[in-house]
Amino acid sequence: MSETRMPVNPPAERLRGNLPRIGIRPTIDGRLRGVRESLEEQTMNMARAAKKLFEETLRYPNGLPVEVVISDTTIGRVAEAAQCAAQFEREGVAVSLTVTPCWCYGSETIDMTPLIPKAIWGFNGTERPGAVYLAAALAGHAQKGIPAFGIYGQDVQDSDDQSVPPDVREKLLRFAQAGLAVAYMRGKSYLSMGGSSMGIAGCYVTESFFKDYLGMRNEYIDMSEFIRRMEQEIYDRDEYARALAWVRELCQEGDDPNQPEHQRTRQQKDQDWETSVKMALIARDLMTGNPRLAEEGHGEEALGHNALAAGFQGQRQWTDFMPNGDMMEAILTSSFDWNGIRQPYMVATENDNLNAMTMTFGHLLTGSAQIFADVRTYWSPEAVHRVTGTELTGRAAGGIIHLINSGPAALDGTGEQEIDGKPAMKPWWEITPEEARRCLKATKWRAAELGYFRGGGWSTDYTTRGEMPVTMARINIVAGLGPALQIAEGWAVEIPEDVHTTLDDRTNPTWPTTWFVPRLADNSRFRDVYTVMASWGANHGAIGYGHYGADLITLAGMLRIPVYMHNIPEDQIFRPSAWTLFGMDLESGDFRACQNFGPLYKGS
Repeated sequence: MSETRMPVNPPAERLRGNLPRIGIRPTIDGRLRGVRESLEEQTMNMARAAKKLFEETLRYPNGLPVEVVISDTTIGRVAEAAQCAAQFEREGVAVSLTVTPCWCYGSETIDMTPLIPKAIWGFNGTERPGAVYLAAALAGHAQKGIPAFGIYGQDVQDSDDQSVPPDVREKLLRFAQAGLAVAYMRGKSYLSMGGSSMGIAGCYVTESFFKDYLGMRNEYIDMSEFIRRMEQEIYDRDEYARALAWVRELCQEGDDPNQPEHQRTRQQKDQDWETSVKMALIARDLMTGNPRLAEEGHGEEALGHNALAAGFQGQRQWTDFMPNGDMMEAILTSSFDWNGIRQPYMVATENDNLNAMTMTFGHLLTGSAQIFADVRTYWSPEAVHRVTGTELTGRAAGGIIHLINSGPAALDGTGEQEIDGKPAMKPWWEITPEEARRCLKATKWRAAELGYFRGGGWSTDYTTRGEMPVTMARINIVAGLGPALQIAEGWAVEIPEDVHTTLDDRTNPTWPTTWFVPRLADNSRFRDVYTVMASWGANHGAIGYGHYGADLITLAGMLRIPVYMHNIPEDQIFRPSAWTLFGMDLESGDFRACQNFGPLYKGS
């Protein structure tokens, strides 16, 4: 593959709506005639330091650098707070950070906008009581029912120290990244392509979850829309020809798992490729629109549904007579296709909207693709030895969880991208053409098993490279409770090839596999690998690169979604300061706080 066949597309926004900005509010002691004047420069320097940190470190999921706005003036009294609020509204601020080195008038200067994630960084210095204001302002936020995050450095700094200490830096970035994710979701859509698949509860769209907790719309189309657009050629036909040529050259076919007498003919398989490519184009156009369609007289279809995430029902009304959605889902969720390297799409198999949104959380926090998988099987060391005669070693010594699914396992999940020479799934804007080629080379496309998919199609077959840190997560909805999040940090591991083959063949060798080992912890859900598997709350999980469970906990706190199972060290957990008022047990306090404050957008 030549470099021209895998260009790196420049960052660009494909959804409607302004990109959320971070606003920084420098608050100050309002007493003039010496006090305020002496603090102006120090206070603004804190704001500038935070702005510099955000702009140099953070990106939107589309790859563009994050935009940061500082209040036109320091804020010492309520009139200036109102002036700042008006400025931020004009300039599209959707995440708010207040900074101060000193005492300020609490309720006069705090940010009162209820739907914007907010934090306060109180400078730890002895010359002025920034920590006193921080405590007073956070108490005011709790009393008014507008939770905010508190950031206070562990070590005292000198008043002229303009650096951002490492512990403060970590919390600032965790807050900002999660806050941007919250803001980015608001007003976007989840697109259901079809309805419920085989009775899976995660397919049922609970509109109150999307509206009240995420601030999102729900959009719906019937799967017959795919057939209409295929029959009427409502897709970019030039792109289709280019895409099909790319697929024929670079998507390697693997062995057909069906008995020879039942295999589809070469002509049928070629038709399956053609249909699968069309499905990918159509699903993408349904999500985000395509101006090329308007040029062909299809102005309505050109608009799309402004969908941040989507799901495809597939089974069984579609797959009993049409090629499955596996190729469509796998290529869309990958960070590259026939147009080059680009932002992945979040598309769930079986229209599991809860897993789709968990994938979306991971993507918004990391910028990288996400793996959708069944949490299929726990293999104990004893069972592996009985079946293969091999003792598991290393991280796998305590057993392994088989993550495998026919659907949207992004090709990034091969682990053929690298960071510091080690397997990774990189933010899409950091992926090189050579890494994309390696992902394709490591993937075989296997003809669908006709017992599952009577209409044929193509499934991806690869095994994730080992020793890659990953985070598995899942949102579940519980009657009477609402949404709740579970998180398991761990690693993709490698096992001997012959052992993999034996275990994989017992499930489905045509599907992509990730062998997962969670990090054990001193709690009832993570005492061993088996317990993690036995405690997992649904049949699916979303898997992303890196250990970002702490970021998920911060994001969940902003959205008022409790976390009921995780293995994150306590010193990494960062929730709104009001959560400390709900008892000393962090997890039960999380449930009570979320219930008390209620969904972020409830009633808005």
